[in-house]
Amino acid sequence: MAEEQRDKERAGTLAGAAREGERLAEAPGTTRPARSWARVRPGSALLIHAVLIVAGLAVAFPFYWMVITSLKTATETTSIPPTLFPKALTFSNYAEVWRAAPFGRYFLNTVGIAGCVTLGVLFTSALAGHAFARMRFPGRQVLFVLLLATLMIPFEVLLIPDYILITKLHWEDTYLAMIVPWMASVFGIFLMRQFFLGIPDELWDAARLDGCGHGTYLSRIAVPLAGSGLAVVAIVSFLGSWNALLWPLVVVTRHPEIRPIQLGLAVFTTEFGVYFHLVMAAATVTILPVLLLFLVAQRQFVESIARTGVKG
Repeated sequence: MAEEQRDKERAGTLAGAAREGERLAEAPGTTRPARSWARVRPGSALLIHAVLIVAGLAVAFPFYWMVITSLKTATETTSIPPTLFPKALTFSNYAEVWRAAPFGRYFLNTVGIAGCVTLGVLFTSALAGHAFARMRFPGRQVLFVLLLATLMIPFEVLLIPDYILITKLHWEDTYLAMIVPWMASVFGIFLMRQFFLGIPDELWDAARLDGCGHGTYLSRIAVPLAGSGLAVVAIVSFLGSWNALLWPLVVVTRHPEIRPIQLGLAVFTTEFGVYFHLVMAAATVTILPVLLLFLVAQRQFVESIARTGVKG
């Protein structure tokens, strides 16, 4: 009998709680839990998916056109109307690209330049981001705002002063001219600062109590926790260096053997015209490393966007 009485009291309590929850949900100014829009509005969900599919096809079509053009003959690339699929797959275009110019050397040059730039950006971004996030010094906020303000300066405005500096250092036609000026990134510093601000202050306080300095805290605690942020900085820096064209075109004039791969694409543009099938084949080879890098690091890229805070 005692067990039955306790079961009745428990059931009555649960029923009362349920009624109270319904009453509060129906009260004015109370927000009910949102229901799944996919179940409530199936028509809207279908429309959204249709728009996303169309947008995805619009984004993917230039890549498709690049690949199929690289497999066409020279005559078919200029045919009117254009063909959406090659009449005959011409894989020999890729072999001709490697014979027309030393693309192996250009490829290695670009890998080395982009790799050095990426490592430099990661190093400077981590140090400067930690300084702005954890160190207290006069004028810190003003300096950070001025640093962000440099993002609004167009690269073309800095082109001539940077080139004059390079010539005074006698770095023209060298790898240093294509690496050193880009080993710091304002975007990378900003992103790493935001990541470091998102790390709980208790970790910094505990590290200081254990006798850790800024260097130890940064290398053993902050950097491992900001791995996704570092991945984004690495992707952006590598992509920017890999696609660089204007600056290498200015600083590399007399030694073609140190050209990056983007300058190598100019080989197929002559006074007689543009060899579109070879340009597209070279462009396809050029974009593969960047595409592979993004596919490998896309999880870190998405996590960084989700976790980047705006604290401070």
